[in-house]
Amino acid sequence: MARRGKHVVFDIVGTCVSYDNFFSAIESRLGDRLRAEGIKPKLFGFAWMECAEREFAYLDLSGRYVPFWSTFQPLFHRILWMAGVEDPRAFATDDDALFMVQAYRQLKARPGINECWEKLRDAGFTVWALTTGDKERVKGYLDSNGIEISDDNFVSCNDIPVRKPHPDSYKYLLDKFEGAEETWFAAAHMWDASAAKHNGFKAAWCSVYEKEPVSQVFGDVDVTADSLVEMAEKIIQASGR
Repeated sequence: MARRGKHVVFDIVGTCVSYDNFFSAIESRLGDRLRAEGIKPKLFGFAWMECAEREFAYLDLSGRYVPFWSTFQPLFHRILWMAGVEDPRAFATDDDALFMVQAYRQLKARPGINECWEKLRDAGFTVWALTTGDKERVKGYLDSNGIEISDDNFVSCNDIPVRKPHPDSYKYLLDKFEGAEETWFAAAHMWDASAAKHNGFKAAWCSVYEKEPVSQVFGDVDVTADSLVEMAEKIIQASGR
């Protein structure tokens, strides 16, 4: 069924909600211990999170889908070892890992996300979400932060089933928008925004997470902005061009 009009699809984790709650939990639980080993707590958190995302993706590509949560906590001590901790299990416990994983389950909204979506809706856009994460967890982030989106407009790759950045994940929504006036994809991950553009969307990227777009690797997108509200305004300005 064609959905005419204008549409903008948002990535959620990292874009609409930040990782700050997770990083704060690492700081409060292990910050002094990590710094004593010459390890910046935020960098450790980034390494742990990114490694879990990679292993999740590689398992999936190998034909062995394993939920993200089943990869995340078990990798904790491996990342400590990779960071230079000689005896990771003496350094930190499974309870330490659980404390930080629970914080990751309670990520908070980025400043301006509600205003961003309100501006887009007022300008005639329908807002959608496309996430690689499971619907219960990621929709829960939005609900707990008062970010409103209908279930019909929330798509988890678990339901397709193919995960970003596979071209078919973007095509799944583009097929829904057949005949639409405009179709945009918005993310704070350049790999995601640029993949959406490569596969048929107009694309917007916000620097709130990655800071640098690294265009020499990912190419250019249609809109770049330093805040979510600015991104919405620039999408509206570029609409119809």
